Amino acid sequence: MTMSPKSFSIKNWSHDDRPREKLRDKGPRSLSNAELIAILIGSGSVDETAVDLSKRILASVDHDLQNVGKLSITQLMKFKAIGEAKAIKIAAAMELSCRRRETDQKQLDKIKSSKSVFEIMNPLLGHLSHEEFWVLFLNNSNKVLAKTQLSKGGMTSTIVDVRIVMKQALEHSAIAIILVHNHPSGSLIPSKSDTQLTEKFKLAAESLDIKVLDHIIVAEKTYFSFADERLI
Repeated sequence: MTMSPKSFSIKNWSHDDRPREKLRDKGPRSLSNAELIAILIGSGSVDETAVDLSKRILASVDHDLQNVGKLSITQLMKFKAIGEAKAIKIAAAMELSCRRRETDQKQLDKIKSSKSVFEIMNPLLGHLSHEEFWVLFLNNSNKVLAKTQLSKGGMTSTIVDVRIVMKQALEHSAIAIILVHNHPSGSLIPSKSDTQLTEKFKLAAESLDIKVLDHIIVAEKTYFSFADERLI
């Protein structure tokens, strides 16, 4: 028996199975990831429901929501029934999720270990498909005075100007800095340029009585610390 296109519509589902009504009546935690994405996109196609379409999107990234956040607008639009407007809604939701995680970490403004740095910076860097270089500026209590994106690069590298960081450190009256950048490849092995840049920062900072406490390489779920490995 062949199903009519109409039978694929969520409107024809049982009331308890409809994502919007389910969220309203049972709360957002009762919904699967696919159902939550289905609410964002609103509709599927004549061949599949919004939930089935959402399941296909999730399957394409091994059901990892972090990887959904890495999909570009163009990549999302390759899925049948995902136009620009729907792709933008998904991208916006993923960005809000990242910003919420960043807000949740605000109480970790005092650096106690390399893990503290990772917990602050992972929401900003862990999901990116390109490399970024950030600097944390600290006071004498190791509290973060500011965190600044210094540069944004391609898949494998980014350009960093040491003089700009030193200038900003003086402007913030910082007595220490922590260098942070991500490796989109997931590799935690410092490159030769990572090591050379760290040494360059140490030399520049010493002349201004500023300490370089650490250089953290952030991957999606873990990190590498120059300080922990006694490389700084």
